[in-house]
Amino acid sequence: MLLIYEHMVNGSLDRWISHEKQENGFAWYTRQRIISDIAKGLAYLHEDCSQKIIHLDIKPQNILLDQRFNAKISDFGLSKLIEKDKNKISDFGLSKLIEKDKSKVMTRMRGTTGYLAPEWLSSVITEKVDVYAFGIVLLEILCGRKNLDWSQADEEDVHLLSVFRRKAEQGQLVDIVDKKNEDMQLHREIVTEMMSLATWCIQGNFSKRPSMSLVVKTLEGLMTVETNLDYNFTNVTEVGAGNQQREATISSKLPLFL
Repeated sequence: MLLIYEHMVNGSLDRWISHEKQENGFAWYTRQRIISDIAKGLAYLHEDCSQKIIHLDIKPQNILLDQRFNAKISDFGLSKLIEKDKNKISDFGLSKLIEKDKSKVMTRMRGTTGYLAPEWLSSVITEKVDVYAFGIVLLEILCGRKNLDWSQADEEDVHLLSVFRRKAEQGQLVDIVDKKNEDMQLHREIVTEMMSLATWCIQGNFSKRPSMSLVVKTLEGLMTVETNLDYNFTNVTEVGAGNQQREATISSKLPLFL
């Protein structure tokens, strides 16, 4: 079988977040469009497909950018297909029974360190793991840095979530807006407002997270972010991986993009 895909000339999102491709990174408008594209893609996978698809490995490396910086979700090698209205989940042909609430009990973690939702520790998995990972990616886009940055001089700043939690408690979220981009600094008040959406997406209790369709509506200004958000984030990287200094990514099998 020969698979032919669109050539995504601007590569993956991670190279732009870390300013590898361009020193100043994206303008605010471009970042907004990329965020919207990712959200709409996940909403389609979760709610509009004939079978619900849980991606399980949302991260900047799996977000590809075309010539006009339209974002597309790639690498579905770890994805799960859930038949709507049926209590069955498929792993590319391998079907297993799940509970009627469409959750799945898994015996091993799937995905990449830094983007794993807390419920991976309990092994009860729903599409909300994708919502959590989206929230982490959103923070990375807004802050212009990787969620795990071992080049940081201060060990407390290695984990973006730790920095985010600390700055939120201090009321200084403006401090973590991407400092390398002048346009982001000009829009820092709007950017910090969008950080509340990221907070909603990374709530420790998965039932408190929004669906991706609600995220899309919020981005379009049709809804507001939930209030009374918990900033005491639980991070699998900190809880389960300790000081592990590399990303433990499970190899994907089938590179597809949406």
